[in-house]
Amino acid sequence: MKKEVKKIISSTDTFVGEIRSIIDKARSTAVRSVDFCRVQMYWNIGKRIFEEEQQGKERADYGAYLIKNLAKELEPEYGSGFGERQLKFCRQFYRTYPIGNTLRSQLNWSQYRLLIQIPDPDKREYYELESVNNAWTARETERQINSMLYERLLLSNDKESVLAVARRERTPEKPVEIIKDPMVLEFLGLERKASYYEKDLESAIISHIADFLLEMGKGFSFVARQKRILLEDDEFFADLVFYNRLLRCFVIVELKTEKLTHQDLGQLQMYVNYYDRCEKLEDENPTIGILLCTDKNDTVVKMALPENNTTILASKYQLYLPTTEELIKEIDEVKLLAHVSG
Repeated sequence: MKKEVKKIISSTDTFVGEIRSIIDKARSTAVRSVDFCRVQMYWNIGKRIFEEEQQGKERADYGAYLIKNLAKELEPEYGSGFGERQLKFCRQFYRTYPIGNTLRSQLNWSQYRLLIQIPDPDKREYYELESVNNAWTARETERQINSMLYERLLLSNDKESVLAVARRERTPEKPVEIIKDPMVLEFLGLERKASYYEKDLESAIISHIADFLLEMGKGFSFVARQKRILLEDDEFFADLVFYNRLLRCFVIVELKTEKLTHQDLGQLQMYVNYYDRCEKLEDENPTIGILLCTDKNDTVVKMALPENNTTILASKYQLYLPTTEELIKEIDEVKLLAHVSG
């Protein structure tokens, strides 16, 4: 009798779960539908404004006059979503995306408003594609733009390969195509102070694991924290372990709150060797090790590792969003290093 009751309860739970799934899917579809209707509305408004402007093109100030007066008519009746600034965005939206059927239903107006403010067409296409491919929210799209994801990927990749991955014309094959240097961890909310403990950094990452996975890049999933490795009587702990389904390999992350040393690289190499020999399956690719540090000497990294190294990477992290000037300096340094190495 008890077995029958349990069977009925289990069947009921499954049934309720399926109904919930139907409701959640319908709600999600309805929200996306409403969002895209809004996108289309603003596109059509922008199109009509642009067409009207062309009729008065002999007057240089006609566009500004037209939008200002249109806002006066619309805003009192429809609200701030139809103010002068928003109507200017509508016009810019149409001029940036003049073909209506190329608009993506997966993107909302907040995302398109971010995209149209990017003048570089390649950079804009990258964020547009990645927002769709990764189902980013508007907040995530904004965060990736502000953290200069595109530019950071270009530090170690050429533009064609970065765009090819975004267009899904090819799958990333090398760690440098996914893993960024530097990594930006401003979402951790840690104060800028002279020193702090690695356990504090690790705890902050675990508390913001979803944001950290987004910053790590495509295909990452969390596996373990403080993974215990026992080698005879000696005990070691790898800070963070992930798995990347695109690269089909484990990824070990070691955290250092000071400048990288060759001893740090040796320790990480040992963890990578352990995973390759004891954890990795035969059909999986070699384990990747990432040493996240506040600073590094690229020459020390190069000399401490084998010439054909492809699995140990050192990446700087910073606890604040980079400025354009900081990133330009970083790019110039990478180019100089590549020139000297060549």
